[in-house]
Amino acid sequence: MGTQQLLLIVVGIIIVAIAISMGVILFRANAIEQKRNNVISECVNLAAMAQQHYLKPVTYGGGGYSFGTWSIPSELVTTANGHYRITNISETEVIILGTGNEVVTAGDSIKVEITIPAPPGTYLITTMN
Repeated sequence: MGTQQLLLIVVGIIIVAIAISMGVILFRANAIEQKRNNVISECVNLAAMAQQHYLKPVTYGGGGYSFGTWSIPSELVTTANGHYRITNISETEVIILGTGNEVVTAGDSIKVEITIPAPPGTYLITTMN
């Protein structure tokens, strides 16, 4: 083979390697973003459950305008997307921390915190990474 043919083969291999590495990087970034969106969605679902509990009278199994007795349903503590726990609960506010099972960098997972204040109708989502 001539020098020119060897050079073209080497350049072709380099281009293919760069294309594959870029594809892997883009796929990974998309997977992380999708997992973050899934964790946010599940946190919003839990927020809706907490707000429903707050508004439901005690006689019907609710909180009677209090978050104090609400807890995350056991089947939703750990899901395919992550783990959820209550970090702070009071009569007028609940804070839920959702930790995704997708590792972003060096052992850091996706973390989303949602704050549900009283009266229900609003909530605050904080993405930690």
